[in-house]
Amino acid sequence: MEALNVVPLGLFERVPLVVSTSLVLVVGTIFWTVLQQLLFQKPHEPPMVFHWFPLIGSTVTYGQDPVKFFSTCQAKYGDIFTFVLLGRTITVYLGAKGNDFILNGKHRDMNAEEIYSVLTTPIFGKGVIYDCPNSMLMEQKKVNMTTFVSSKLLLIDRAIQFVKGGLTTDALRSHVPLMEQQVIDYIQHSPNFKASSGVADFPPIMAEITLFTASRSLQGKEVREKLDSSFAQLYHDLDDAFTPLNFMLPWAPLPHNKRRDIARDKMTQIYTDIMEQRRRRGGGEENQDLISNLMHCVYKDGRSISDEEIAHLMMALLMAGQHSSSVTSSWISLHLAAEPAIAEELYKEQQDVLGNTTAPLTYEDLQKLQLNTQVVRETLRLHPPIHSIMRKVKNYLPVEGTDLIIPPSHVLLAAPGFMAVSSAHFPNPETWDPHRWDNIDDLEKDSKLKVDYGFGMVSASASSPYLPFGAGRHRCIGEQFAYVQLTTILALMVRNFTLRNVEGKKGVVETDYSSLFSRPLAPAIVHWEKRRRSEE
Repeated sequence: MEALNVVPLGLFERVPLVVSTSLVLVVGTIFWTVLQQLLFQKPHEPPMVFHWFPLIGSTVTYGQDPVKFFSTCQAKYGDIFTFVLLGRTITVYLGAKGNDFILNGKHRDMNAEEIYSVLTTPIFGKGVIYDCPNSMLMEQKKVNMTTFVSSKLLLIDRAIQFVKGGLTTDALRSHVPLMEQQVIDYIQHSPNFKASSGVADFPPIMAEITLFTASRSLQGKEVREKLDSSFAQLYHDLDDAFTPLNFMLPWAPLPHNKRRDIARDKMTQIYTDIMEQRRRRGGGEENQDLISNLMHCVYKDGRSISDEEIAHLMMALLMAGQHSSSVTSSWISLHLAAEPAIAEELYKEQQDVLGNTTAPLTYEDLQKLQLNTQVVRETLRLHPPIHSIMRKVKNYLPVEGTDLIIPPSHVLLAAPGFMAVSSAHFPNPETWDPHRWDNIDDLEKDSKLKVDYGFGMVSASASSPYLPFGAGRHRCIGEQFAYVQLTTILALMVRNFTLRNVEGKKGVVETDYSSLFSRPLAPAIVHWEKRRRSEE
């Protein structure tokens, strides 16, 4: 009893008061949030998805499964609706009209920089990706560069000439043997494939393979020699920073942000070491690549671009050439393991079309392998790497054919991949079926309208149900590189392995939407076996 005497008098009286006050505030906040939605809906704005809590809104349901969230809301509200995501007011516009409205919107009316710079700048640093004016971003696309620099940067002519050829057909043709050698080296030396058969978590394996093939083909032998499996982990740590939470808390001292910062610094050091070694060697014609060219660039005020800035540009280039391919190649592997008959069709296609599955692959070979390409296309259809594309509204935007007006306080969201899993466009859309493309040609072939956003003429169509690389001014210029990389890796994996699900497993794993990219839920275990040459 004496122990109770040390407790301050009135404590037990105060606790209920604190709890009850907090409860009143919470209930009052919920009541006001609901009341606003029921009684104060603005007549010329899209309907608001019902939610109980301010700031949080529909964050949880959207984050768990965006595609399911879109489908549910479409059934209730139509193609245009608004929801609250981490305190932001997001207006979704689904379907072909929505894609065209957002992806082909004028830059003065909406932009991507204000949405994504808060996310990308902590990963790559200042002056790259969306941390630059749109005019410079378009200029860099024009020279086929997948990284973007500060508007102060003046690229000298030989740098421009180098980058212009980076994604031409001739360049893509030269990439195939480089990629092939990387895949073969990985199969021969990776600890994952020491035995003749085994089980493995395939997404990390495909992440390494796509990282090594992209680095060798896009950034050269010297950079590739600096990379190993530990570098792939650094890349993974950067990748993990692409989370919805970082739209609000990019600088928060959270574990994934700490890993991001460590990875960025270590990767930066790898590139700066390369530059320092080149200076000590005195340069030379053997290093006529992007790093060498950027080392000779200067700002308009005469200041040289720093090694750190160059390193950040190269990191962004590497991610641009690898990111979607890693996710897509993982999904391909999992589907082939779930349906080994398709893998055998792919192997037979190589035997029938190429006649020799041991000869080196060529760019021309890949163009002949129809099913090989269809597997990639079907996987991109069912598993588009990016499920949501956002733009910050800058002006009041009337929606044609309706009385709706989108105010500048909103963020627009397009979901081009949503059409690709709709039965209105693809029968049995949830089924992975590469043969559905047997009789489907280019889905954009009917679009005669071409637009030059500053990086060359591209189709202005955003109405196609198949837009895995986006549309409009921010359409991915690395689209053809991605197809070459993915078809090369697929053809070589089919040549060297048979895959199947582990005992008791059916189908493929669910999708992990915890990052901004639709990747397989970990772990994704597959049984592999090296293909015997006697089987040919």
